[in-house]
Amino acid sequence: MTSRPDRDSRREAILDVAAEVFLNEGYDAASMSTIAAQVGGSKSTLYNYFKSKEEIFEAHIERYCGWQREAMFGLLGDGDDLRSALTNVGRRYLTNVLSERNIRHFRLIVAAAERSPDLGRAFYEAGPGRGAKILGDFLARMKAEGRFAGPDPHAAAHLFIALCQNRFLKMRLVNYVGEPTAEAIDAEVALAVDAFMAAFGG
Repeated sequence: MTSRPDRDSRREAILDVAAEVFLNEGYDAASMSTIAAQVGGSKSTLYNYFKSKEEIFEAHIERYCGWQREAMFGLLGDGDDLRSALTNVGRRYLTNVLSERNIRHFRLIVAAAERSPDLGRAFYEAGPGRGAKILGDFLARMKAEGRFAGPDPHAAAHLFIALCQNRFLKMRLVNYVGEPTAEAIDAEVALAVDAFMAAFGG
């Protein structure tokens, strides 16, 4: 009988391969046969782990969003100064969101969601929605300590993310520019933090 660790390892290997197939071929063109062939097994083996291509894609989204969420919001702590915490989050957020691989994922998911809204919903709930909730919970703690003056911490979290990403994300999605430099990200985040603190600083 296959042990749980071995089964988990095999599942992760399948998701690693599936991620590259989806990115290279697109969701619609990707197939269970292609994924199985690149994994090095049969489709029947693949079906032991995932019932459909959509299920594989949803698992990939959940895993990828979990990695991104940890990279962007995982270091928020109760004792952080609000300005420095927002600056750190903003820098990590823009660095990850505007990376070439993340932009490719975002385009892939938007295209898939056109025909399969459930996939778009899964992405939003696992990624942007959950990340904004983490930041909103942090701002709620800041509000309780008198260090954040906004009326709605969770709405403010969405606003801060929008302030950080609005200009560069549009340019990246249409391939107008490449990945911004660290200096450009720092400058963009500084503007967002200044605007946010002017409106909501405690």
